[in-house]
Amino acid sequence: MIDEQVLDGLHPMDKLLRADRIPHIWCPGCGIGTVVYSFLSALIKSGLDLDKVAVVSGIGCTGRAAGYINLDSFHTTHGRALPFATGLKLGNPELKVVVFSGDGDLISIGGNHFIHAARRNMDIAVICVNNFTYGMTGGQLGPTTPIRAKTTTSPYGNTEHPFNLPYLAAASGAVYVARWTSLDARRTERAIGEALAKKGFSFVEVIAPCPTLYGNMNKMKTGLDQMRFYEENSVIRHGAEPKDVDITLNGQIIVGKFVDIEKPTYLDLRDNIGSIV
Repeated sequence: MIDEQVLDGLHPMDKLLRADRIPHIWCPGCGIGTVVYSFLSALIKSGLDLDKVAVVSGIGCTGRAAGYINLDSFHTTHGRALPFATGLKLGNPELKVVVFSGDGDLISIGGNHFIHAARRNMDIAVICVNNFTYGMTGGQLGPTTPIRAKTTTSPYGNTEHPFNLPYLAAASGAVYVARWTSLDARRTERAIGEALAKKGFSFVEVIAPCPTLYGNMNKMKTGLDQMRFYEENSVIRHGAEPKDVDITLNGQIIVGKFVDIEKPTYLDLRDNIGSIV
């Protein structure tokens, strides 16, 4: 049976995108658009009331996604997506709050907010598109850039130890932690769907190509080069210890669902403070 939307010339995502703001800013080969599609597809399948979903982002290439998504969305200041999201959740606990942003925004200038939102177990789903660099501002070294990787501010190779994001999230208190690549669009969709359904601080890292800057400086000049690398070097290891899923330059990328636990959220504890012994 032919979908009526197809007959009408509509794309399944049309109602969830702000068409007047497209074409988008992302470069050819960038993985962010694929992750946006996975997110919107998961959102449609989630059964959530879309009038009660809020998407928050910070500054950067990934941060622009909030402006393209046709939901209540907030394009906030650099590194401050999680404080805004926390305020939204505390102000209206009925909202499903999603933070959709990049590794530089969430983990560098926003790193302190990240660990404390996870520690408090705020009921927020966080999607982090990790392309190992500051894409919007010129390809500088970021907090996830692998050792020896070249960037515009480390032209001879990075000498700083990068964050292992699943380990950081798990150690800080996240109740759900997963990692996929943008090549794994269906698995990314499934993980985001699980994060949306989870009560508490949920974290999904998606490794995505930045061919214009990171890829160009590290011998992967097209999005297809990086996608081919993901296909050849991704290893699915559900339940892996987050401390063991570091990413090294040209090394394996361990993907899968690493953490899925239950514990009271910040609001659970706040609202039941009188019953805590």
